[in-house]
Amino acid sequence: MAIAVVAFCSITIQAQDFKINSSGYFQNYGANVMVFSDVYPEGHQGGLTLVLNGDRKASNGDVRFEISPGQWQALPKIRERVVDVENNEITVKLSYPDSTRHLSGFNPTIYPDFAFNYTIKVKGEKDYLVLTVDLDKPVPESFVGKLGFNIELVPSTLLGRPWLMDNNSGIFPHQATGPTMKQNSNIEHIGNFNSKGKADLNQLLLDKSIYNPMIADDIVSAPFAKGKKFVLNPDDELSKITIESEKGDLSLYDGRINHNNGWFILRSEFPVGAKDGAVKWIIRPSVDKKWYYSPVVQTSQVGYHPDQKKVSVIELDSRTSDFKDVALYKIDADGQKLVKEGRAKDWGAFLRYHYIQFDFSEVKGDGLYKVVYDGSESPVFRIAKDVWTKGIWQTEVEYFLPIQMCHMRVNEKYRVWHGACHNDDARMAKTDINHIDGYTQGTSTLCKYQPGEIVPGLNVGGWHDAGDYDLRIESQSSEAYVLAMAYENYGAYWDETAIDFDKKIVEMHQPDGKNDILQQVENGAMTIVAGWKALGRLYRGIICPTVRQYVHLGDAVTETDNIIGNDDDRWVFTEDNPGREFQVAAQLAGISRALKGYNDSLSDECLNISRSIFDRTRSDSNWIMTNKIHAAVELYLATKERNYRDFVLAQENFICNNINQTGWFIGRFDKAAGDKKFSKAIRKALPKLREMYIANENKTPYGVPNDRGNTTSGSWEPQGLAYNYCFLHDSYPDIFEPDYIFNAVQYLLGMHPGRNQSSFVTGVGSETMKQAYGVNRAEWSYIPGGVSPGTNLIRPDLPELLRFPYLWQEGEYCMGGHTTWFMYMVLATNKILNGDEK
Repeated sequence: MAIAVVAFCSITIQAQDFKINSSGYFQNYGANVMVFSDVYPEGHQGGLTLVLNGDRKASNGDVRFEISPGQWQALPKIRERVVDVENNEITVKLSYPDSTRHLSGFNPTIYPDFAFNYTIKVKGEKDYLVLTVDLDKPVPESFVGKLGFNIELVPSTLLGRPWLMDNNSGIFPHQATGPTMKQNSNIEHIGNFNSKGKADLNQLLLDKSIYNPMIADDIVSAPFAKGKKFVLNPDDELSKITIESEKGDLSLYDGRINHNNGWFILRSEFPVGAKDGAVKWIIRPSVDKKWYYSPVVQTSQVGYHPDQKKVSVIELDSRTSDFKDVALYKIDADGQKLVKEGRAKDWGAFLRYHYIQFDFSEVKGDGLYKVVYDGSESPVFRIAKDVWTKGIWQTEVEYFLPIQMCHMRVNEKYRVWHGACHNDDARMAKTDINHIDGYTQGTSTLCKYQPGEIVPGLNVGGWHDAGDYDLRIESQSSEAYVLAMAYENYGAYWDETAIDFDKKIVEMHQPDGKNDILQQVENGAMTIVAGWKALGRLYRGIICPTVRQYVHLGDAVTETDNIIGNDDDRWVFTEDNPGREFQVAAQLAGISRALKGYNDSLSDECLNISRSIFDRTRSDSNWIMTNKIHAAVELYLATKERNYRDFVLAQENFICNNINQTGWFIGRFDKAAGDKKFSKAIRKALPKLREMYIANENKTPYGVPNDRGNTTSGSWEPQGLAYNYCFLHDSYPDIFEPDYIFNAVQYLLGMHPGRNQSSFVTGVGSETMKQAYGVNRAEWSYIPGGVSPGTNLIRPDLPELLRFPYLWQEGEYCMGGHTTWFMYMVLATNKILNGDEK
C-alpha cells in the first residue's frame, strides 16, 4: 500500500480549501473527509467518512451490492490506497469478492456472482471535493438496480432533523416506516469463490420466503426522495453537507427497514453497462473558519479518595496556544467557593486534540467539587474516604450479572427483565461447519453425541454473552474466576438478590441471606460442570442455529420455544483448543477455592475437572504453556500438592522469559512456594514488565494505553492490563506502585478522549452512558453495572462515543472479565487507599 503525506499546519490553509493533512485525510478547518482511513466497515467504520466540527455525520462510503446492507452482506477487498499530496487526491483500488470471507470467517458472507475491480478517487477542489468511481467491467443486466455507491448517514445525529432533495424536503423519522419495495435478491446469483468455505449455505438461508438477515435486499425501503442535489441539515451551517450527483440520481433510503440497526443511506445506482465514470459526486461540507473545538473538562464521574492523585484532563482544540487558568470550586449549601486556581501542565498532542492536566491532589477535604476552564465545566464529583465503597462495584452484582443470567426468570419488582429462557438446551452441533459468531465445529463432535442429538443437562447456569444469547466457555469461566478472586482476596460481600436455581427465579432487591458474589460464582461454575458431565470435556459454547435467532431483539425466552428436541434448540459446540482448556482449568481451580465451604460438591467438581484437564491436555506452544503454568499455580494454591509446585518451579526460565504474560499470576505462587532462588529470578525479571506499563502510561494523557491495534472495544485493553496490575501491586508493591490501577478506573469513569464525558460503567457516576446494551439490546436504555467498550477510535484520530444503541464496539456489554475487571479494580483501589494493605 503506497501512502504519501506531508506536514500540515493550519496557518497554511487557503480560505475554505480542502487539503490533505499529515494524518492522510482532507481537512478544511472543522470539516474532515477521510477516504478509507478506517478498517471496520461491518461496524459502520470505513470507506468515505465525513466529519464536521468533531462529529461524524456520514461513513462507509463505498460500492455495495445492496441498497441497505447489514453486517452479513458482502464487503470488498482493499487492494491499494494512495495518498497523493501533490495532486491533492486519494485513490483507493478495491475488488469484489473477498474470497476469504465467502462462506467462511467469523461471520460467513455470501458473495454475489460478479467479480470485478473498481477505483474510488477523491480530489480536493477548493471548497468542495470530487468523488468518482470507475469499474473495470460493465455492470451486467442481472445486477442493475443492485450495485451502487452508498454512503451511510449517522442516524443518532439525524432523528427529527431536516433534509432537502432538489425540490423535495423531509424530516428524518424517529422510527422506520413504509412504504417498502420488493426486489429480486442477490441470493439468486451466488458465486463460487472459496472451495474451502465451510459454512452451510442451507443453514444460513433456510426458508427464503420469510425474513432472514442474510438476505438483505429482497424487501427494502422505498426511497424518501430521488434527485440530483441532496442537502443534509440545511438549517444548520455547522452540520450542513451538500452532495450533488453529475452521473445519475441520488436516492435517500431508510436502512432500518430491513435491519433494525441500519443507518440512513444516500445512494447512486450503477446503470447497466456502467464502467468508467459510474459515479461522480460533488461533496461540499459547510466550513466555518471561526469554529473552534470547545474545551472538554474531564474528571472522574464518581470522584476521588482524599489520599489519591487527582488530575483533571482538559481536551482542547489542536490550535490552542493561549492556555487559560483552571479553577477548582467546592460546592456547599451556600453555593460555590474557589479552592484552587492556576495554570495546568501542558501534556501535548494526542489524536486530533491538545491536552493539559490540572493537578489538585493536595485538596483533600470531603465534599462536592467541579473543575472549570474557559467557560467549560466538569460534572460535579465527590472527594470522600467512602467514595469507592458505595454504589460503585455493587451495581455489577446487584443488577448486571443477575439480569444477564441464562435459564432463569429475572424479576425486578414490577419489571420482568426476561423469562426463564433456553430450557431446551441443547443439541449437538453439525460437524465440519463454519457457523456464525466465530463458532466452528471440526469433522468430529469430540464426544459420544452425534450431530442433532440432544445433549442433556445443559439448561443450567451461565450468563448471556453480552447482547448475544450464547454461552462462551471463556465468558463463563472468566467472570466466575474474577468474582472468586474478589471474594478470596478482598472478602467481597453483597446480598441484595434472591436466587433460586431450582425454581429458576431471580428476585432483585430481595436479600436471601446468601452472598450474591458466591451465588454468581455458582452460576458460572454450574454451566461448565454441566457441560463436562454431559460431554466428558469442555464445551466451546452454546449458540442458536440460525441467523434470524442470532439477531433476536427482545425477551430471551422467545429466542427458542423451550421445548427440547426441535430445530430451534441451541447447538453445543466442542473444540480441540489446549490453550483455552488450560485457561479454564486455571480458573476452575480458583473457583473451587471460593466455593469451598459454600457449595462443597460444586467446589470438588470444579477442582476435579481442573486436575483432569491439567493431566491430559497437551502443551506445545508458548501461549499454551503460559496457561498451563497458570493452571498449575491455581491448582497448587487450591491443593498445596507438591507436583504442581514442582512443575511451576521447573518452568522458571520460561516464566522469566515471558514475564509480560506470566507476571500477573505468579506472585501469589511466589509467596506460597517460599523458594528463594525462584523468587530472586522472578524479581529480576519483573522490571521488564514494569517498563511495559510505564511505556503504556506515557502514551496518553490518561495514563493508560489507547488502541494498540484493536479494531474495536476501546476500553478492554486498559481494563485487562489494570486487572492484571492489581495482582502485581498486591504481590510486589515495591515494584508496582498503584497509580496505574487508579488511572484505569478513572478512564472508565469519564477520563477518556472525546467530548462525551460519560462513565462507561452504566448507571455509575454523575454522567453515564444512557444507551448501552446486553439483553436490553435495541431499547435505547442501559443495564446498571454493565461496562461498555466506550469511546471508539474512528481512524485515524477521531475519538467517538455516539448516543446510539446499536454500535457494539461502543455500547455492547461483554462478558469474559470485561464486566468484573472493573469491580476487582475498585475493590483493590479501596483496599489500597483505606489503609487495609498488609
